[in-house]
Amino acid sequence: MKCPFCQHPDTQVIDSRASDEGASIRRRRRCLACEKRFTTYEKVELAMPAVIKRGGGRAEYDRAKLVKSMQLALRKRPVPSQVVDEAVARIEEKLRSSAQREIKSEKIGELVMRELKRIDKVAYIRFASVYRSFEDVDEFAEVVKEVRPARRRRG
Repeated sequence: MKCPFCQHPDTQVIDSRASDEGASIRRRRRCLACEKRFTTYEKVELAMPAVIKRGGGRAEYDRAKLVKSMQLALRKRPVPSQVVDEAVARIEEKLRSSAQREIKSEKIGELVMRELKRIDKVAYIRFASVYRSFEDVDEFAEVVKEVRPARRRRG
């Protein structure tokens, strides 16, 4: 660790302890050149995979964009924001656990559709209609049929 005072490249760890309920480590350090002391914090950083867009371009994963697209599909639907946050957390966990450095935007879209289908059928249909770019009413009808519960026959 480089000293923030004199920029010397060698420092010595004097003390280490858990911080933030074990989520990080606080270290007291001493510069071997100027003898000044300073504190550093070390925590785990789980990187999200880069997103490969439909056109082939790459972009950084953007949580806000994911939340915004789900909220747009859920607009004026009776779904609490906590439910959306939990769904986004499940999607992010799947992305992290995939251990891939890059992921296609189509895969993220499929994960979003799976979550929306579970949360709210109308929002699922809204998202699917934009995401899959329906060309005609028949494609739309197929998605509606997919989420509609089977009717019992009267006998």
